[in-house]
Order: sequence, then C-alpha cells, then structure tokens
Amino acid sequence: MKIKIIPLVIGCTLSFSALAAEPHAERYIVSFPEGSNIPYRGAFSSAFLNGLPVGIGSGLLFTGKEGDALTFATVTDRGPNADSPNVGKREAKIFVVPEFTPQMMTIRLENGKAQATNAVPLHDAKGNINGLPLESDVIGSTNEVALSDSMKVLKGDNRGLDTEGITPDGKGGYWLCDEYGPFLVNVDRSGKILAMHGPQAENGEKSIADGLPNVIKWRQPNRGFEGLTRMPDGRIIAAVQSTLDIDGKSKKQALFTRLVSFDPATGKTAMYGYPIDAAAYSKNSDAKIGDIVALDNQHILLIEQGGDKDGAMRNNIYKVDLSKASDLAAFDKTGKYPEFDDAEKLAKRGVMLAEKSLVVDLRKLGWQQEKAEGLALIDGKTLAVANDNDFGVKTVLKDPVAGKKLKDYRLNEQGELTVDDKVVATSIGVKPLEKPESESELWVVTLPEAVM
Repeated sequence: MKIKIIPLVIGCTLSFSALAAEPHAERYIVSFPEGSNIPYRGAFSSAFLNGLPVGIGSGLLFTGKEGDALTFATVTDRGPNADSPNVGKREAKIFVVPEFTPQMMTIRLENGKAQATNAVPLHDAKGNINGLPLESDVIGSTNEVALSDSMKVLKGDNRGLDTEGITPDGKGGYWLCDEYGPFLVNVDRSGKILAMHGPQAENGEKSIADGLPNVIKWRQPNRGFEGLTRMPDGRIIAAVQSTLDIDGKSKKQALFTRLVSFDPATGKTAMYGYPIDAAAYSKNSDAKIGDIVALDNQHILLIEQGGDKDGAMRNNIYKVDLSKASDLAAFDKTGKYPEFDDAEKLAKRGVMLAEKSLVVDLRKLGWQQEKAEGLALIDGKTLAVANDNDFGVKTVLKDPVAGKKLKDYRLNEQGELTVDDKVVATSIGVKPLEKPESESELWVVTLPEAVM
C-alpha cells in the first residue's frame, strides 16, 4: 500500500521554485506472504491469534533494479522481545518467542506495493542460531537476563546474535552487525556464518570472536553496533549505537559515539568519533544511531535519533565527513579515554571528530514511527528508510501499583514482582502494538540536491 507524503509548507508567499526545493517522500506499508507471521503459542497467545508480525527493517540495503522494481535486502534483529523489570541489578528482556532465529529477507517495491519475501535464517555448523543474550562471563556480554513470557529465566548457548545492519561483502554474501558483542558477522547468501569479529580479549578475558578494538566492549547494553556499510575501498564501517559507558562512567557526558573501521583484507582497524547533537538531549546517552550508508571512501549518511529534552522524537539524516577525523585509537589510554573529555579538552588533545551536515529531518516529512533503523542509497538524490516494528509486541502491566512505572519494579529470585523490596500483586503481560507502530514501513525519499 502506498501513501503519498507531502511536505508541510507554512504561508503562501513561497514561489514554485522554493516548493520544488523541498524533499518529498513516498510511504509504503510492507506486506508479507500469507503464513509469514511468527507462530506464538505462549502465555498470551489469545491476544495474537494470527501469530506475530515479522520485524524487518533493522538494516536496509539497496540491491538494484529489476525492470521497474526496486529490490532491497533487510534483516531482523534478535526477535520478538519486550521490556521487563530488572532482575536484581541486571537489566532483563522478555523473549516472547525464544526459539526465533534472526533472518534476512528481500523487499521488492513494484507497482506501488512493497512486499517482503524469501526469509533466510542465520545458521552455523550446529544449525540455526538464536537471539538470546550472551552468557555473563564472556567479553561483550550485555549482562542481560533473558526471560520467558511467564517470567522464567532462559539460558542461551553463546550463539545468540542481535543483528542490526546489512551490507554486501563484495563476494556475493553480506556483512551483518550485532548489538551484543558487538560483532561483525560475515554470512553467505544462504545465511551461513563464515566469520565473526568482536572486541579483542585482554587481561584474561574470554572472547567469542576477536579482531576489533577492546574498548567497544563498553557499549551500553542493547546499544552495540546498530548500522554498517561497505566503503568503495572494501573497508567496513560499523556504528556503535550510543555513547560508550567506559567503566560505567562515561555514557552521559561523552560528546560522540564511535564509528569502527575494519578492513577484512588486512584486519586493520580504526575508530572515528561521530559528534552527537548533545544540546538536544537531556543526557548524551539518549542519542542513538539508526543506520549508515557509504557515499564514497570519506563520506557516509547516518541516522541520528532519540527523544529530545521535551520527550519529542527526532529522526535526522546527516551527511558525515570522515576525512579530517582522528583515529581515536591513538588517544585511548586507561583513565584518559576521549569519552571523558569536554570540547575544550578534546581540542587541546588534538582529537578531531567527524564533521556533519543535515540532509533531511524525517519528522518534518511526516515520519511518525519511533525508530528509523534502515537506510539505503538508491541514487545520489534518492534514499530509502525503513522502521523496526519490534515484531508488534509491547509490555503491559496488570494491576499496577498506583504511580509506579515498569522501571520501578524488580523481579526477585522466586519470580515475583516487587516494589521497594515488597512483593506486589502486579503481573506483566505482552500485547499487540497498535497501528502505525505495528506496521513495517518503507519510505523512498527524494532530495532536492544530490548528496554525492
């Protein structure tokens, strides 16, 4: 289904040429073949009689034209999950369908319709992987507790991935990025995992994959690599979603998040600082990257988003220039990481962050979804943007304590909900998201000027 989005113009004195200079967008609701929904037979299945909608759009890649059709590759994240109270001091998530396997899909846009088909599950030599968090004793673990929909603790097998971005590997397969490790994952067209790279273990740390800078292990829980792209020279650039939280102390003050460069041919790495819009947020850790896409070897497009100081969502696409950005590895020293420096100290140390300029404000074009997580480049003036619908599920509190929010509850060792260490009658369930949040959207955005 296609809906034309027309930019809002205030006043009547603008000339036709001024109107023509505005970006415009076409919005499509992505459909799925009958029977594509994810089966769910859990504790709240009566609310999901047809199962759960597929949650594509965590990453987006334009793969070409077939006649008048536009084709894209996309990827899901770790699967249907919902917010949960902490288990003690540990963050937790409810995994509604814990056996879900992250998967790639194809989106075909043709004759005013967008349809996702050809689900390709990710797998290794042992079979299909899952989306459950890593165990707490490995480097890069989020230390999250995975819970079933009946609030029972689930145990993973360290084969879980929370995939978020997709880009070609130049050999017929793809590179994916992950929020757990964070990892870079090379897969072939069948979804078979060929190689993985993650934070290099140090000082007796236990790793699942290595080859990337150790410092990125300090990504915030559920805020690892959120987007990636392949540069024309073959390097992979992956974006850490939010500011690093080094030793649990830097996430609120860091002025940038990290873009990690990895050359698959040589293993060489570098890191660049992307300057977040710090003044827009109540705390710097609220800024989130959505996705990135390469323009050339020195420039990328990047989605920055998050709730501003007034709670309003912002979803901006920036052009980012890496040509003068410092390799942060040269400044990473214990106790002296650039994340702890203000602008004056960064300048004094000679740390140059990337430069950026606004390309389009999606909210001004009518974007209503909370998250824009897929970004693709169709041509120099045309972009595609996709949302992540979180598989159409969200948490609901039943018989809540007056004045208390989800974050005020804790789950004790007996699986009981507590508030201020007192057991309460409140219970937690999951229910379907309403439209438009439950829908998978694909936007084609035409810019007034080329970005490359």
